[in-house]
Amino acid sequence: MHSATTARPATSALPVLVFTALAGTMAMMAFVAVVGPVVRLLGLAEWHAGLSVTAAGVLWMLSARGWGRLSDRIGRRRVLLAGLAGYAVVYIAMAVFVDSALRAPPAVWLSVVVLVATRALVGLFYAAIPPTAAAMVADEVPPGQRGGAMAKLGTANAVGMVLGPAAAGWIAFQGIALALYVAAALPLLSLAVLWWRLPEAPPSDPALRKPRPAMALTDPRLRLPVFTVFAAMVSVTIAQVVVGFFAIDRLQLSPADGARVAGLSLTAVGIGLVCAQSLVMRLKSVAPARWIAIGALVSGVGFASVGLVGTQSQLLLAYGAAAFGMGFVFPSFQALAADSVEAHEQGAAAGTVAAVQGMGMIAGPLLGTVLYRWSPALPYLFVGIVLGVLAVVAVAHQVRRP
Repeated sequence: MHSATTARPATSALPVLVFTALAGTMAMMAFVAVVGPVVRLLGLAEWHAGLSVTAAGVLWMLSARGWGRLSDRIGRRRVLLAGLAGYAVVYIAMAVFVDSALRAPPAVWLSVVVLVATRALVGLFYAAIPPTAAAMVADEVPPGQRGGAMAKLGTANAVGMVLGPAAAGWIAFQGIALALYVAAALPLLSLAVLWWRLPEAPPSDPALRKPRPAMALTDPRLRLPVFTVFAAMVSVTIAQVVVGFFAIDRLQLSPADGARVAGLSLTAVGIGLVCAQSLVMRLKSVAPARWIAIGALVSGVGFASVGLVGTQSQLLLAYGAAAFGMGFVFPSFQALAADSVEAHEQGAAAGTVAAVQGMGMIAGPLLGTVLYRWSPALPYLFVGIVLGVLAVVAVAHQVRRP
C-alpha cells in the first residue's frame, strides 16, 4: 500500500502511458506494413521477413521479465525512458539503412543481417514498455479497479494496430523509406512526452531496490494470467498469419484481393477490440476472471466459425466477433496478474506476463502455418478449442475464488 504522502492521483500517469502505447504500437505495425515491399525490392526471400519478426519475439520473450524486475528496483519512469530511447535509436538506424539500401542495394547477406538485427533490437527495447506501463497502472490504481485502466492501454494498442499499417501504407506511396522515418519519429515523440509529463516515482522503500529472486513462470498466483496470455497470443497470431492465405484459397481471390481482404479483416479486429474494451472500462464491477471466461467463449466461437465462411462479409463478421471477445480478455489478464501479487512484485508480474506473451508470438505463427498445410479450416478449429478450454479454466478459477 502507498502512504498518503507518496500516493499520486490514480490517473496521473495514465494519459501519458496511453499515448506511449498508441505511438509505440503504430510504429511496430508500420514496419509490418512495409516489410513485404522492402523484402521484394532488396531481393530477399519471404522467410527473411519471418525471421526478423521471430527474432523480435525471441528477444521480447527473453528480456521482458528483466525489464519488469528492473522497474521494481529503479523506478518505472527510468525504465520507460531507457526502453523508448533504445527503441527510437534502433528504429532510426533501420530506417537509414533501408533508405540507403533502396538507393543502392547491398549484398543480400548484409540486408538480412541488418534487418534481422535491428528488428530484434526493436523487440528487445520495446519489451520494456508494456510490462512497465502495466506495473505503473497497478501502482496507482487499487485492486478491483485495474481492469478499466488496463482496457484504456489495450484500446490504445488496438487503435495503433489499425492506424499504424494504414498510415504507413498511405505514406509509402510517397516513399517506403519515408514511411519508416515517420514511424521512427513516433517513439522519439513518446520519449519527449514521457520526459516532460511523467513524474519520477522510484520505490519509496530502499529495500525494494535490492535484487530479489526472480518470479517463476510457474508461480501459482499467476497460473491463470499466464495461461490466458499464452492462449490469447497463440490464437491471435495464428489468425493474423493465416488470414491472407485463407482469403485466397477459400474465397478464391487473387493475391492482391486476398491482401485487401486480410487488411479489412485486421481492421475489423481493431474495431472489435475497441468496442469490447470500452465495455470493460464502463463495467468496472465485473471480475477479471469473469471477463476472461466470457471473452474466451465469444472469441472461440468467432474464430471457430471462420472455418465455415464462404464470403468476404462472413469472414469480416467472424473476425470482428472473435476480436470483440479478445477485447474482454486482454485487459483482464493484466488486471488479474496485478491483483494477484504484492506491491513490490508488480514489475516482475507484468514482466512475466509479457514474456509469456512473447512465447505466444513465436509459437502462434509456426503452429498456424503447420496446421494450415493440413486444412485451411484447421487453424481456426484449433483456436476455438484452445479458447474453449481457457473459458472452462477461467470459470473454475472464478468458482474457487468468487
